[in-house]
Amino acid sequence: MISQRVSTLTIVVVLGGAILLALLNQLTPETSALHVPAYVIALVGKYLCFAMLALAVDLVWGFGGILPLGHAAFFALGGYAMGMYLMRQIGTRGVYGNAELPDFMVFLGWKELPWYWHGFEWFPFAALMVVVVPGVLALVFGYLAFRSRVTGVYLSIMTQALTYALLLAFFRNDMGFGGNNGLTDFKDILGFNVQADATRSSLLVLSALFLCGAFLVARFVVMSRFGKILIAVRDTESRTRFLGYRPESYKLVVWVLSAFIAGIGGALYVPQVGIINPGEFSPANSIEAVIWVAVGGRGTLVGAILGALIVNFGKTWFTSALPELWLFALGALFIGVTLLLPQGVMGLFGARLVKPAVTPAPTISEEEAPV
Repeated sequence: MISQRVSTLTIVVVLGGAILLALLNQLTPETSALHVPAYVIALVGKYLCFAMLALAVDLVWGFGGILPLGHAAFFALGGYAMGMYLMRQIGTRGVYGNAELPDFMVFLGWKELPWYWHGFEWFPFAALMVVVVPGVLALVFGYLAFRSRVTGVYLSIMTQALTYALLLAFFRNDMGFGGNNGLTDFKDILGFNVQADATRSSLLVLSALFLCGAFLVARFVVMSRFGKILIAVRDTESRTRFLGYRPESYKLVVWVLSAFIAGIGGALYVPQVGIINPGEFSPANSIEAVIWVAVGGRGTLVGAILGALIVNFGKTWFTSALPELWLFALGALFIGVTLLLPQGVMGLFGARLVKPAVTPAPTISEEEAPV
């Protein structure tokens, strides 16, 4: 758990930092030393979206004891829902000038818009699908898995199989999602040019707002009575079941909630990077998210955000300076953290900032024990 002071500091740093960067981008001339270029705005916005994915992973892994190796699926589904809305906004400005069909459908010879694309021309509908689609998938998968009492490595493998199956499905051109190339060449979002600096800055601040909101929701959940029972399920599921609770219900709720958070992160990610393709379903992305949480500190929430920022900043630096060594560096980082920092970066701050997830029961001395 994280103290109230650290939670407040996290929100101030994330939101305040995003607002400061946006203001420096908008209010300072390009020749000024204080000016923040547009590519930095987009990069930081991408980091914040990844932090939402890490937060979702920490919620189920750190507090539910479920190691998810397929959470990138929910992130990507939210991204595709937003991408479909952005594609519908292109209209006649596409390469083929077709007001109804996206360019890739015209190229592939589609004659009419598939039924599942209808409604995505309206932002409220698309925003609803951002959480509904990942949420329904998580609900169905979680209900079947938890009701069958699948746990441990078997559940982790199933989550990885889920995201890999979606990866293969979205690669198909006949699925109607752009195949290998995915969805790209976006023009507008809510009438604003997605390439404009003002839009990028707004999306950065919006990403920070949603990250802070997701953090507060997650913190409220884990600090509540529900969260205490969830931690009990994580630590001793069989004993919790014997006490009359239904562990599968608690795990299902937190699983679906984490899918909501990941889907929103994916939706904010797409307009900032300008593309969504099946590669986002890659199991490697889900494994990276687990590494972010491990580096920052599992079961702390703040550590998930911190880990996502640290690892992705390192990835950006390594892939530009030493691209051939990036994967080795990532592996070395994970091994080093596992061996030297089992509680992650947050563990360096000790008990002053990080509180135990479960408060140990007070001991009774031999003199105080009843006879």
